[in-house]
Amino acid sequence: MTDTVSRRSALRLLGGAIAVASAATTGLASPSHAYAQARPEAGAGPRVEGLLAKLTLDEKISLLHGATDPDSLGQAGYIPGVPRLRIPPLRLTDGPAGVRVTAHATALPAPVLLASAFDPELARRYGQVVGREGRALGQDVLLSPMVNLIRTPYAGRNFETLSEDPLLAGDLVAAEIKGIQGEGLIATVKHFAMNNQEKDRDSIDVRVDEQTMHEIELRGFEAAVGAGTGAVMGAYNKVNGTFACENKTLLTDILRGQWGFEGWVMTDWFAAHSTVAAITAGLDMEMPDGTYFGTPLKSAVQNGSLPERYVDRAVRRILGVMDRFGLLDGSVPPRPARDAKAGAAVALEVAKAGATLLRNEHRTLPLTGGGTIAVIGPTGSLPFVSGGGSAHVVPDHADSPLDAIKARAGSRTRVTYALGEDLFGKAIPVSSLTPAFDSEGRQVEAGETWEYDGSLAVTGSDEWTFVLHFSSAPTARPKVLLDGEELFPLAAGYGEYFSGGLVSADPDGLSVRRKTLTLAKGAHTLKITAEGGDAGLLFRLRRITGETRAQDVAEAVTAARAARGVVLFAYEDATEGVDRTTLELPGNQADLIDAVTAANPRTTVVLNTSSSTSMPWLARTGAVLQMYYPGQEGAAATTAVLFGDCDPGGRLTQSFPVDDTHHPVAGDPLRYPGVNGTEEYSEGIHVGYRWYDAEGVRPLYPFGHGLSYTSFSYEDASARWNGHGLDVTFTVRNTGRRAGVAVPQVYVGRSPELQLDQAVRVLGGYRRLALRGGERRRVTVHVDARTLSSWDTKRHAWVLGSGRRAVWVGASAGDLRVRTSVDVK
Repeated sequence: MTDTVSRRSALRLLGGAIAVASAATTGLASPSHAYAQARPEAGAGPRVEGLLAKLTLDEKISLLHGATDPDSLGQAGYIPGVPRLRIPPLRLTDGPAGVRVTAHATALPAPVLLASAFDPELARRYGQVVGREGRALGQDVLLSPMVNLIRTPYAGRNFETLSEDPLLAGDLVAAEIKGIQGEGLIATVKHFAMNNQEKDRDSIDVRVDEQTMHEIELRGFEAAVGAGTGAVMGAYNKVNGTFACENKTLLTDILRGQWGFEGWVMTDWFAAHSTVAAITAGLDMEMPDGTYFGTPLKSAVQNGSLPERYVDRAVRRILGVMDRFGLLDGSVPPRPARDAKAGAAVALEVAKAGATLLRNEHRTLPLTGGGTIAVIGPTGSLPFVSGGGSAHVVPDHADSPLDAIKARAGSRTRVTYALGEDLFGKAIPVSSLTPAFDSEGRQVEAGETWEYDGSLAVTGSDEWTFVLHFSSAPTARPKVLLDGEELFPLAAGYGEYFSGGLVSADPDGLSVRRKTLTLAKGAHTLKITAEGGDAGLLFRLRRITGETRAQDVAEAVTAARAARGVVLFAYEDATEGVDRTTLELPGNQADLIDAVTAANPRTTVVLNTSSSTSMPWLARTGAVLQMYYPGQEGAAATTAVLFGDCDPGGRLTQSFPVDDTHHPVAGDPLRYPGVNGTEEYSEGIHVGYRWYDAEGVRPLYPFGHGLSYTSFSYEDASARWNGHGLDVTFTVRNTGRRAGVAVPQVYVGRSPELQLDQAVRVLGGYRRLALRGGERRRVTVHVDARTLSSWDTKRHAWVLGSGRRAVWVGASAGDLRVRTSVDVK
């Protein structure tokens, strides 16, 4: 029969996977802040109501918008509190991969790498590290985790989020929030909702149907609410014609009405667009200032256009969460000390657990001792810790992979290095500048202005990348004009904030910007104006040309030919605020990989990239290892996987397309990036692997894919309906001699009795298993009723998909080994 899933069921944690806790110990103590778990409701008790009665209108409003912190710790936001009533201030910090303040913190692997472990228990401990460090570093609210689905491979923040699958994303975000808040730090799930791209994010109008919204994007947010998140951050974009931060359907009808959320809703930074419309729709706090919720809010109350009860409602929600976390009665425990050692241990464990081996031919990996290993690529000698924007953390330390490989290889193995791809440029020959000047280092003293007015001689038509290195604040950047065009204009607004994690700074710590042009043979005018400002300015102007690129590739090929094996590090530097424009590797890296693999087919490509990458060079490689942005322990983790000290335990949480023309949003600008300010989610519920199944398109690598250094078989599957879900039981066997990690996945097919749009199959559950060589284990994975249900837009409710349903067990969405079926009633 067909049943509407009850609201009580809808408010469960939306699991479906049975996670296996890692046996490794990290040194982090169990959460001591039991109040965060024992007092789950943020409702307004007597303490909150008593404070609310004593607050003046000005004091109430001061709690509803950001202000300048007189004692800033470099965090993202500040709420001043009300000292008169002993309401403490709130400091709000970015934190998707660690606490983002000016002080050092544990730089954890990017969330997408965490998600690749398919391990909610590991996600909880990841959250535990951030929660403890946030409090230790003087913070009260964490602006994380991000749970928006990976809908387009181009989205600039795919590395900050978790998955294209709503079940997996929901499991992980719920676990991470429990870890964060168990340490006493208030979590803020973001960005509510449909913020699935950076391009035009502050204005794009996302048109999406009700079924798609509930089944795809909202499931992770609902899981966060079920886990007790203290706050929700509204998105920049519009949803069905209304900005998310003043969207009543989202903020009141769904978030509070359907899910029972009792915390507060804040804007993303500068995402407010109104006063009365926003607060009546359900917005409680404007960040980072009071453009709409400051003086305009007070005026609206005083002139009668807004009843004060709406202000009281917002204040009550904020104080309710503060009370729940012990911030109003002094019961909050003292701030702990940082435990950098324990944080580093978790960072290392996550990076190893999420390392995803995509290809491994002819036993290229693991590396063996003896002979010569050539390390190639700029990110082989430089630590690539994190992406840019709000995900950037000041790490305790970060080693280079080259150093880690040398240390691990031992005395019998020679390790060489070649740059291959230049990130920071080479000196412009003095002979090509008239009048001559040394562009390698120009110091302009404070209060001085230095000017150059001359020409640059180009001996042959070529592509030039100009690279500017500069020392001081962006407002003191040198102004460089070539043929009258300014090469490095200052970006408006948050432009400087949204700079990448690696290539925006050189090894000396100078800021770096680039501009690529095709220059014709001949003389080009060059004018430079540099002002020393208050602190002085040091700058360099360098270049990368076709000639210098060819030299770098030639040196890499020489190193590859002389080596027994090659480890080539490839990169892509992503950041908040900017989407990718292609799935190809940036710069000259594809040509570099082609040349190196032609010289030595035993080449392993290590990808430090943000999201899926096209690989036209794939067939010529020996192995490909996806490490994303691996955090401060990334060098050690990568080296451990390369040498087989641990099994690569990661699996893809997103499908990797073959190229830019074969993926769910390809070829339809209305799907992405939008047309005339509007974007339509016309693929409906068929996001990620669901689209590939529906369209019969083969991805480069499917969702869930990842290899081990051993092999596994899946046998004897059966499924049983237990009245509230399925229990799927099967046997996993390690068919090799080495110990390894398997991640068996359960997928469920369509309901024949449900007359709604359905995916060909959906992920129903998963397990992460560590098996010894030859070990066999019987496993049961539960698939809950929510996963077996669809959203009925006529009933505005979840409806169970009954009837005979197919069930598959396999290693990925594209590698389904065993099939069975079951009657869902």
